[in-house]
Amino acid sequence: MKLAFSTLGVPGMPVAEVVRLATEHGYEGVELRAHPDEPVHLSLSSVERADVVEEFKAAGVEILAVAGYVQVASDEDDEEISTELAELVKLARDLGARYVRVFPGGGDQDEADADATAARRLGTAAPAAADMGVSILLETHDTHSAGADVARIVGTVGHPRIGAIWDVLHTWRSGEDPAATHAVLAPHLGYVQVKDVASDTDLTPLPLGTGVLPLAACLEPLAPETWVCWEYEKRWYPGAADLPGLLSAGREHLLRLGAPKG
Repeated sequence: MKLAFSTLGVPGMPVAEVVRLATEHGYEGVELRAHPDEPVHLSLSSVERADVVEEFKAAGVEILAVAGYVQVASDEDDEEISTELAELVKLARDLGARYVRVFPGGGDQDEADADATAARRLGTAAPAAADMGVSILLETHDTHSAGADVARIVGTVGHPRIGAIWDVLHTWRSGEDPAATHAVLAPHLGYVQVKDVASDTDLTPLPLGTGVLPLAACLEPLAPETWVCWEYEKRWYPGAADLPGLLSAGREHLLRLGAPKG
């Protein structure tokens, strides 16, 4: 198991500080939230992108993914969605990230229509992503919170550069058993996002292992080389404890849960 954390947990933190946290607390990678209110975003110049690459390379920390906010099942304008997705893929290529994260965002559409829209857009984006050495991963989220929901879309696309992110919170909230989630996502799985919360109604982020999410059951079936990323949602819950002070204990907890049994 390879461990990363998301910059969603350290809102606005400069890249150098993010890299320092990763090295000090033993994380091999970082998921970079790509948004205008973060140091990494689509408007970075080529020089700024190169500077980010150098910061991570010098520390031996991997940029696991560029976490974008494109909603591929949305009923919004095709050109707008496709353009933003293409720019995210280019950013990932320039930063040396292996993955781009996207959301479903099907809204109130009929499920079949949302599925078809998402599959069409992902299929259209796949060849260019492949040429750049980047994979696009659809996260279990919003209208497609279960692994089965995401697997329907990704399986329809049928391209090796289109895969899935298993966000354990959303599959749990959908009522899907972790073993069932893994079974349907395993052929498409890019990486797993972990977190912990107090209940289905209180989603304030907690230190790993102190909430109700079935983290052990989610990690147990994973292949040893799987990336696991702690997505601590400090950005949306400013009153939550600060992530830096939790990183070492969180890493130790994940390693204990993911240790070979027997």
